[in-house]
Amino acid sequence: MNIRNFSIIAHIDHGKSTLADRFLEICHAIPPDKMKPQLLDSLALERERGITIKLAPVRMSYTLNSELFTLNLIDTPGHVDFSYEVSRSLAAVEGAILLVDATSGIQAQTLAHGLAALEQNLVLIPAINKIDLPNADIAGCKKQLVDTFGFSEEEILLVSGKTGEGVNKLLERIIDKIPEPKQEIEKPFRALIFDSFFDSFKGVVAQVRTVEGQTPPNQSPIVFLETKAIGHILETGFFVPQLMSNESLKSGEIGYIATGIKEPDLVRVGDTISTDFSALSLPGYREVKPMVFVGLFPVDADEYFELKEALAKFRLTDPAFSYVPEKSQALGVGFRCGFLGLLHAEVVQERLSSEFNVDLLATAPSVEYLLDDKPIISPSELSQGENIKGLKEPWVALRIFVPQTYIGPVMELVQDKRGKFQDMKHFGNQVELLYEMPLSEMVTNFYDKLKSVSSGFASLDWDFLDFREVDAVRVDILVAGEKVDALSTIVFRPKAESFGRRMAEKLKEVLPKQNFEVAIQATIGGKIIARETVSAYRKDVTAKLYGGDRTRKDKLLEKQKKGKKKMKMVGRVQIPQEAFLSILKS
Repeated sequence: MNIRNFSIIAHIDHGKSTLADRFLEICHAIPPDKMKPQLLDSLALERERGITIKLAPVRMSYTLNSELFTLNLIDTPGHVDFSYEVSRSLAAVEGAILLVDATSGIQAQTLAHGLAALEQNLVLIPAINKIDLPNADIAGCKKQLVDTFGFSEEEILLVSGKTGEGVNKLLERIIDKIPEPKQEIEKPFRALIFDSFFDSFKGVVAQVRTVEGQTPPNQSPIVFLETKAIGHILETGFFVPQLMSNESLKSGEIGYIATGIKEPDLVRVGDTISTDFSALSLPGYREVKPMVFVGLFPVDADEYFELKEALAKFRLTDPAFSYVPEKSQALGVGFRCGFLGLLHAEVVQERLSSEFNVDLLATAPSVEYLLDDKPIISPSELSQGENIKGLKEPWVALRIFVPQTYIGPVMELVQDKRGKFQDMKHFGNQVELLYEMPLSEMVTNFYDKLKSVSSGFASLDWDFLDFREVDAVRVDILVAGEKVDALSTIVFRPKAESFGRRMAEKLKEVLPKQNFEVAIQATIGGKIIARETVSAYRKDVTAKLYGGDRTRKDKLLEKQKKGKKKMKMVGRVQIPQEAFLSILKS
């Protein structure tokens, strides 16, 4: 069995999926009439946005010197919010292609993924992609790869995922350089789960890397060593990239096992499947820690259980996502969900709506705080008042790659977001800026502004550092005297007043008029820091009058005034979902 297991890792938009297309074509894995661009990006959202969101395994066959080789490729995402997908795919392979765009050179995720692969002792094959473009700087990219990773110029391959130039040579290098996996077929069966999904007929389908032994015959019992759940092998097979069943998976192979388990929570990524109930678990993945929290509520309260079921099934396909039940006075019952970043949160909401057909309402994103070492993941958990002692916020280490031309605007932006400058490194025309910054400043609109001030050239990577004390307050929004808990936010004190004013102004724009005046107030504790008023509808009660004394008109207007005053005392303002949506988007 000549097997090679490898991944493609690169920064976002450096051509991973296009290179994977050429591999599929050369290995004749896909009939020519079924071939389409970015074939492994199978999610509708991936094709719509033009980015890879999910890792995608595929099995190919390639003949070299009359010898047949089995190539197991795992295509990976490039955005920082999906780095957990990359870490899981790296744990299932022996080598990786480090791909660099010839027009933009090494970027933040190139460095992050390359270092992660080296930490796992994987064989790295450097390749410069998009060499067919007229503005390709091949010499500059080679120098960056040599200086950064210590490659020699001779081992850097030049390829074009679009035209196919150099791809055959790259396949030969993969077979030559990447070691064959250990074939320990005689040992009891053990396999590492690197991904999974739910099938209504087969139950949970686990995507696995077989480490030892081989799968027993169908209907044989299997155990999940961490959760102690017991399932049965209904089917095994591999990805072509569709599921193709086979008789068994052997040591060193990548494929899938249909477990028959109908409860999604019993199967976890990083767990070990075995036939030996006393076997030891394989080293899994580090538990991923959510960084951004968003409340997700069903638009219709009757859909709560449908949402709960959808979240359990969705977590199978995205283990970086987490959720716990939450109750809100304004929005009812829902879930407080954890994500790795804002793009991750946005993508999950879109996938839940399109794939599971649930209508969702999301609260404003927040980060986890610590108050006397107790986690605070929702602003409503923080006590009111202006003097909160012992509150800590998360800080992150930022790595920003940007052309020299844009250093000034980028530094100004990061300093405005309370960033602390650490270091600056030069890579030819590119500069790497190292900063420390509060995560709460990053989850507002930092990434969009960074792209804006750098004309789209800046790239970003970040890692969690620690929790540090912060002078912050909870800003509450009152509508007609009632607190709307879904709009409460923890804000850095010097920015609290301007934040409160912005929220009140925005709410005034989107709140529909009532039959009485509605006061919108932003408060810190008992102190009002901003106020806007939504004027009342005014019905023309004098329209039926014609002629007569002025006092008749005054009498009607006075009666209307008393009615409005009474209505203001007993009337309640229902905030429509559209108003919530437009506020939270802003």
